[in-house]
Amino acid sequence: QVQLVESGGGLVQPGGSLTLSCTTSGFTLGELAVGWFRQVSGKGREAISCISGSGSSTVYAGSVEGGFTISRDNAKTTVNLQMIELKPEDTAVYYCWAEAQPMPHYNLGQGSTWWRDEYNFYYWGQGTQVTVSS
Repeated sequence: QVQLVESGGGLVQPGGSLTLSCTTSGFTLGELAVGWFRQVSGKGREAISCISGSGSSTVYAGSVEGGFTISRDNAKTTVNLQMIELKPEDTAVYYCWAEAQPMPHYNLGQGSTWWRDEYNFYYWGQGTQVTVSS
C-alpha cells in the first residue's frame, strides 16, 4: 500500500521558516518523481515543486522559487521542503505527491510543465497546514 505522510507544518510569523517532511512507503522512492502542491481554502491546487527520482533535477513554481527548496533522501524514503522567508500568502495545506509510474521521457528541464498538472499527483498524503500570520 502506497502511503505518503506529511509533517512539519504549523504557525509561523512572516519572514520565518519551516521545513516540511514527507515520509513515504509502499514503493521505491528513487524510481518516481515526487513533488509538493498546496491548496488554499476554497481554491484549487497549486503545484509548487518537483524533483526527479534521482534527485538530480528540480523545478519550482515562480511563486516560491528562491524561497523554497525541495530535496529527497531515497535511502530514508523522505522528501523535504525547506521554506524560508514565508509570507502570509504562503498559508495553505501542503501535500507531497508521487507520480504513478516512472516516466523517464518526461524531464524537468527548462520549460517543462507536466509536473504542474494535477493528473500526475497520483499519490498524496493527508497534508500539513502551514499558517503564516503575525
